[in-house]
Amino acid sequence: MELALREICDFINGGPWSEDEYVDAGIRVVKVSNMEDGRIVPRNDDNFLPLSKYEKYKKHELKTDDVVVATVGSHPTQPGSVVGRTSRIPPEYSGSFLNQNAVCLRSKNPELCNQRYLFYLSQTVLFRHHIESRARGSANQVRMAVSELKKFTAVYPCVKLQKKIAAVLSAYDELIENNRRRITLLEALAENVYREWFVRFRFPGHDKVTFAKGAPARWEQRRLGSVLELCYGKALKEADRVPGDFHVYGSSGVVGSHNEALVKGPGLIVGRKGNVGSVFFADRGFFPIDTVYFVKSDFPNTFLYFLLRSMNFINNDAAVPGLNRGQAYSNELSLPPNALILEFARIADAHFEMKQILVRQNENLISVRDQILPRLISGKLSLKNIDIHFPASMAEESGADSRLTAHA
Repeated sequence: MELALREICDFINGGPWSEDEYVDAGIRVVKVSNMEDGRIVPRNDDNFLPLSKYEKYKKHELKTDDVVVATVGSHPTQPGSVVGRTSRIPPEYSGSFLNQNAVCLRSKNPELCNQRYLFYLSQTVLFRHHIESRARGSANQVRMAVSELKKFTAVYPCVKLQKKIAAVLSAYDELIENNRRRITLLEALAENVYREWFVRFRFPGHDKVTFAKGAPARWEQRRLGSVLELCYGKALKEADRVPGDFHVYGSSGVVGSHNEALVKGPGLIVGRKGNVGSVFFADRGFFPIDTVYFVKSDFPNTFLYFLLRSMNFINNDAAVPGLNRGQAYSNELSLPPNALILEFARIADAHFEMKQILVRQNENLISVRDQILPRLISGKLSLKNIDIHFPASMAEESGADSRLTAHA
């Protein structure tokens, strides 16, 4: 059955509150900046509204599995455009309020349209093309009118088949998310060792070391510039990028791919403009663009990674926003003995090797999921006569049985 979004969804607009209403804790606000890879992710600058504002703004409240669509941004053909980007609200964000420049899609009738299926439909090329063809404005700023979004049409199979499709795709997403959590944990474990040894100074044998002014007396007092070199990245326009196996890094992280690497991996990237002082670890060859530095040093990458993350890079030149190398090099540090650095690197490297295995697994899972998603939605890959086991996040969808019948 072919239906327009206006026939199957309620549309909930983002709230109109002002910046001066935000407080340090309370009702979490979901912004377009929280939308990433179909997920909602926390940011350091997340905002909250006071609990006293609940009644005033409750019509903007989000529920688990709501689909959020960004309605404002650069033109969809521009690199990094967010307009038309969609994300699913996870359980931990249920009860949050949606901010402006986004709209929430919520199925009116779960017997007609499954909410999780709706999310995967919003991830299709068909949905993106609808946004691209109807977003209006300049290259730098376009808006997708909700009235135009409501006109998006698609064929909806029976809801049992929708649930099957959503279950298969959700199983991939749960594996991917589980790996992401493990990746975060592995890095956190390595960082905890770094802080324990080099910040709290509780390294092996610390009880036999003489301290002076709160630091080990024999550790060298040096400046960052004597430990590493920050090298300029190279401009690489979007039009000049040939998709390939090497990540292109900007100050926000990976911003694309290229068929050539400017730097042989593993290596470190430091934000120079934009997200100043951001630090990224690349385990393979990469291409740093002109908004970042890449690091040259004889010290282990894992040690330098946490060292750089622990530093406060402040830009004092208001006329030229960015990270000045001279200022960065002037940062003072207490340099541990080489043997202790190498021992830390041995431990951290093991964590990072496991982390990279999980990263590779996720790359493969994402690739397979993205290949089967359009085939499942279009019906080219049929699940009609196949039993499907529900992933944990969709257990309630299956009722008493954890499987859908083969004849759904």
